[in-house]
Amino acid sequence: MMNPNDFMRAVKANPVNALLLDRLPSLNLPQGYLCAGSLFQSFWNVKSGLDIPHGIKDYDVFYYDPDTSWEAEDAVITQARDLLGAIADKVEIRNQARVHLWYEARFGSPIEPLTSSKHGIEQFLIECSCVGLALDDGSLYAPYGLFDMASGRLKMNPANPKPELFLQKAQDYQSRWPWLQIIT
Repeated sequence: MMNPNDFMRAVKANPVNALLLDRLPSLNLPQGYLCAGSLFQSFWNVKSGLDIPHGIKDYDVFYYDPDTSWEAEDAVITQARDLLGAIADKVEIRNQARVHLWYEARFGSPIEPLTSSKHGIEQFLIECSCVGLALDDGSLYAPYGLFDMASGRLKMNPANPKPELFLQKAQDYQSRWPWLQIIT
């Protein structure tokens, strides 16, 4: 069993995560979450004895607004850029209500409209990567728990079974953290 406090300490040891968790609440994003790689990869780096930013490519922020226009999402992205300054280019802010509009063009298959930010977090290709921290109260959302993430067990998410994409992503993670195990 993994202690969630260990996970939270590792996440907050990443100065970019700490800055995002400090500044982003001021945007009042509905159902706002810092999620995915910046969280579990920070933990993997601490566990591996690596520099905290090792292998972290970007910082994902989800929110859910029924306004699915690009203009509304772009306005949020612009506000975040102004708020975050130099690190803004590493932050990807996405309205989960809009995902179904672009998902097929990017990933090759359609997706049903998402119903919340949590629903978006639940869709990551690798089960243990389904984690998020609420921007309003810092609460942890980990629908599949933290055991596999802490153990380095990469399993395909049954909520989004895409074997080819799963394997590509899992191999990419394993190239950065060789101790990870791909479970097929």
